[in-house]
Amino acid sequence: MLQRLYEWVLSKAAHPHALWWLIAFAFAEATFFPIPADLLLIPMIIAARKRAWELAAWCTAASVIGGCFGWLVGYGLFETVGKPLIELYSSMEQFAKVQAEYNKYGVFFVLVGAVTPIPYKVVTIASGVAQMDFFAFTGASIVGRGARYFALAGALFIFGPWIKQFMDRNLKLAMLVFTVLLVGGFILLAYVI
Repeated sequence: MLQRLYEWVLSKAAHPHALWWLIAFAFAEATFFPIPADLLLIPMIIAARKRAWELAAWCTAASVIGGCFGWLVGYGLFETVGKPLIELYSSMEQFAKVQAEYNKYGVFFVLVGAVTPIPYKVVTIASGVAQMDFFAFTGASIVGRGARYFALAGALFIFGPWIKQFMDRNLKLAMLVFTVLLVGGFILLAYVI
């Protein structure tokens, strides 16, 4: 079943409307969706390596715009929208710790959250709640999300054929590694921050 899903995603990644799905995933992941846009970006780049930089740019732009929306949710709609999202992904106690860290680290925290497996939606909403400067937040998001997606695009551009062969032969292992990284991000958020 996993192999069929992988092949289906690869076929959709080359579809003419795949870019719109990537944009929607990147926007939603930065605001409320738990699945990272990387899951669609990776097969799209594998299917069309020559578009790696274009896809990374679209993914970055959509993620930053989604992050700005998340900032607005935290800033103006925290009680009605932001708080239920935070409670869904972590506890309010952990969120209070994250918010307190903004007094010390601000832009650095956004950069780290934009690059690592820490759920970016928590960072975007926390930035709004903490009333972090919107332009500083946006700048840090552009740098962090850009670094993440362009580094991924670069690795796939260079090693794409090898990665595809590896995934074709070791799909279960690749999915296990990705799942461990994703869960590790949530654990990092829960226990370190």
